[in-house]
Amino acid sequence: MNKMFAIVGVTNYLLVAFLNAFTDLGHKIIIQNTIFKIYDGEMQIILTAIINAMILFPFIMMFSPSGFLADKFAKHSIMKYASFVGVIITLLITFSYYQGWFFVAFGFTFLLALQSAIYSPAKYGYIKELVGEKFITQGNGAIQAVTTVAILGGIVFYSAFFEAMVGDEFTNSQEILQHIAPLGWFLVLGSLIEFFAASRLPNKMMAQSKKRFNVRKYLSGYYLYKNLKIIKRKPEIFEAIIFLSLLWSITQVVLAIFGEYAKSNLGITNAMYVQGVMALSGFGIVTGSFIASSFSKYYINTGMIAIGAFGVTVSLFIIPLSSSIISLIVLFFIFGVSTAFMLVPLNAYIQHLSPNVHLGTVLAGNNFIQNIFMVSFLGLTTLFAYLGMDGEILFYMMGFVGIFLMYKVLKRYLIMTFWTVLNLLFSLGFKFRYIGLENVPLSGGVLLLGNHVSWIDWLILQIPIKRRINFMMDKEIYNYKYLKTTLKKGEVIPISPKSFKDGFKDASKRLRDAKVVAIYPEGEISSDGELGKFQRGYELLDTSYDGAIVPYFIDGMFGSFFSRYKKNQKKSFFTRREVTLRFLHPISKSTDAEELQKIIQAMKDDI
Repeated sequence: MNKMFAIVGVTNYLLVAFLNAFTDLGHKIIIQNTIFKIYDGEMQIILTAIINAMILFPFIMMFSPSGFLADKFAKHSIMKYASFVGVIITLLITFSYYQGWFFVAFGFTFLLALQSAIYSPAKYGYIKELVGEKFITQGNGAIQAVTTVAILGGIVFYSAFFEAMVGDEFTNSQEILQHIAPLGWFLVLGSLIEFFAASRLPNKMMAQSKKRFNVRKYLSGYYLYKNLKIIKRKPEIFEAIIFLSLLWSITQVVLAIFGEYAKSNLGITNAMYVQGVMALSGFGIVTGSFIASSFSKYYINTGMIAIGAFGVTVSLFIIPLSSSIISLIVLFFIFGVSTAFMLVPLNAYIQHLSPNVHLGTVLAGNNFIQNIFMVSFLGLTTLFAYLGMDGEILFYMMGFVGIFLMYKVLKRYLIMTFWTVLNLLFSLGFKFRYIGLENVPLSGGVLLLGNHVSWIDWLILQIPIKRRINFMMDKEIYNYKYLKTTLKKGEVIPISPKSFKDGFKDASKRLRDAKVVAIYPEGEISSDGELGKFQRGYELLDTSYDGAIVPYFIDGMFGSFFSRYKKNQKKSFFTRREVTLRFLHPISKSTDAEELQKIIQAMKDDI
């Protein structure tokens, strides 16, 4: 991640994103806390849902125009001019505070959201242009963390000042707004600094687009139809957008109902406490963003998505059972971490799969579909509240939505989830370091050959490689009834002394199909840490495939719990074992076993 920050413009871009979220959130908090002070019960839920819907509607309205702007013009220019408009809007908001015009200020929430809707596709599309494919996941992790810190900062800052200035002294919205009016100048100051920072962003647009916007086509719905077709061209993109939409819908409902739940079920009347508990989900998002980025440093790790969906769902079912602030703090933190596990890889995946020429359109469509979902969920929340359902019931309803989301995500990313869970578990005891990863080809057939020193060498090999490895395994282990289904789904190649030719024939076919195959030439795990005699079996492989052999050497696993030699294991429980895997540059497919052993022995001797 440090290398990403060395890119010119990254720091400025993150500052722009921070201030944009901080300012937007500040006004929302002031209005939301005013509602909290003045209204109770179903009216509180309804007004909170309405203000959230006012923030969402512009993203639906501006789908086609915002996507067009982000694809037509340089994204840094859109951010600059949109932030200037933000300065004007915050000045008008501040004026309405001083006049005590609650419903006017309430309405300006829509205008501020309209500015954000135009801003958003350019802001998120700029990540890919600024940091490139190499850092796309880290870039999304950073923007998610920074935005969340801004939201947290806004919640704490504006809620603290709001409570200090208002307390329980006022009984109507006009008096409250006039008393907190000086807070409006902080909104204006944030917008001014944002505009200055946006004006200094570098232009990353490669070529000027010739697109033209036709108002009649927009009003007739033609652009909507066309742009939705673009989004649905790649099912992976559309599915990812649906997953994000369900996640954001759940979070919107939680935000809308928690104030009423805390007030009715826990007797909390201080807005600072309510916002503070929800702020813990923000701390969780920051933490989860860094974890998700760490586990995606080699490629976009979609396995984190299902883990996140599981955490979100479990949290939703436990929150209504909690009766103390401490337990709620812990649960909202877990909810936030789980949310980030989904947000970071899904956003990165959408950007990665989207062609640059349509990136703005896809991201605007992402906003459009998400907000259709969120507005629908908030509408249902308002209806259920009107019918007398309380916050506790609505939490359970969102839990069942979470179950559905978890099922769909697992169905889509099951294999990656399996590998990610293993990665997470083994990372607690091991610190894996990879050298020469660039030597593993990104396409074509690849035969990985190296030493065999532990029972988890297969996991160590797979972690940094995006392409799924087809391992060769002893047929007796493969046929074990509790493992066979999983191993078959993992495309393991069984081999035995009686049918070894069939095994190598299968491996040859997979190499011709441009897959990655891994074989342990020693045939067994080393019992002394030295290289055993390399068997000639792999020489039976058909070398007509388009690819090469990549030798590797694993160092640091000998003597561990997973090796055959376990003596003298004097390692603290809290100390992770350092393991290094070195990949050599590709060598000829005709390299025999004796020559290969010398090559890998030389790698071992160089340590």
